[in-house]
Amino acid sequence: MSTSHRPAQIGDDDAVLALPAAGGGKNRCTVGSPWQDQCMLITPRPGANRENLLEALRIVHTAAMNARSVGQPSAYSRLLHYLEWAEYSARQLRSQIRTADLTALVLTPRHDTLLDGVGHLAGTDQQRLVNLLVDQELADRIETLESAIELFQAQMTRWNGREWFVVADSSFYIHNPTKLADADLHEILGLPSGEHIRLLFPMAVVDELDSLKEAGKQQARWRASHTLGLLDSILDGGTFGILHRAQLNTEAGEVRGEISLEIVLDQPGHVRLPITDDEIIDRAVAIQALASRQVRLLTCDTGQHTRGRAAALNVTKVPAKDPGPEPDWTTQDKPGISLRAQRREKQRARSAEQNEDATVG
Repeated sequence: MSTSHRPAQIGDDDAVLALPAAGGGKNRCTVGSPWQDQCMLITPRPGANRENLLEALRIVHTAAMNARSVGQPSAYSRLLHYLEWAEYSARQLRSQIRTADLTALVLTPRHDTLLDGVGHLAGTDQQRLVNLLVDQELADRIETLESAIELFQAQMTRWNGREWFVVADSSFYIHNPTKLADADLHEILGLPSGEHIRLLFPMAVVDELDSLKEAGKQQARWRASHTLGLLDSILDGGTFGILHRAQLNTEAGEVRGEISLEIVLDQPGHVRLPITDDEIIDRAVAIQALASRQVRLLTCDTGQHTRGRAAALNVTKVPAKDPGPEPDWTTQDKPGISLRAQRREKQRARSAEQNEDATVG
């Protein structure tokens, strides 16, 4: 990887890949739009090629425009032509995007209604209604696909820089020997010092750190507060910022690559997995598909290491703190030898000594 290329960003701020819900206004999901909270993330399936997906979206969009503009001898023929388009489009996209995204793009509730009505919408009395429904559905699909294509291209540009993508779970920020501000990510990941790194924070990680700063042990509270404070100071309410800029170390004669931070927001309507560790893995896999590159996972947790490897992620597990030599458990288990018992014994000895002094006096 090159060490001199500055990663491409869109304004170095909030940019998400999203598409409008059915019936939405044109291009309302662009970066910074007030409609952004009503958009949803479109997620390629693992292994899908971004260029192929973009081409498939364009083909489906063109076919939708043709289906709307080409005249048909009857409203029922137009309905059948629309349903053929929907089936064709679903075949084009099903293997490349997730089921929820396919539903938003093509197989909408209105599509299901029209499909269910095929058997009784052939009469002349329903001609006007069928025409209106089909025309509106195709118009909505065209708008949705236009926004999806535009925003997919924007996301490809945003995540097209020559940098390593890294997702760390909460255990890394809490248990890594060095706090985030001082951590040498190049050394931890085994990367050349000149490589650029983008450290990604799925919202599940941010929320877990928020919980730990209030309810964890003293070290966990401090580390969680430190990490979140660093995000606040660098991002200032946005989603992208620079932790360490690229610089030349003249004494060592080496280039230090840039380290950037980015919060990856949950798309509206996203339902998290019940186990946070599973959710973090799922987000890392989704980012890997969107960015069309390998995502590294950083963790101090054995279970997360195993989950990440099972999901085909490249996982770096930071070694756990050495617990020291194994205690003599036979001694530990004897009655009266525990720390609590020793404290009670010392307290009884002090009380007896005080009573003896009082008697002598």
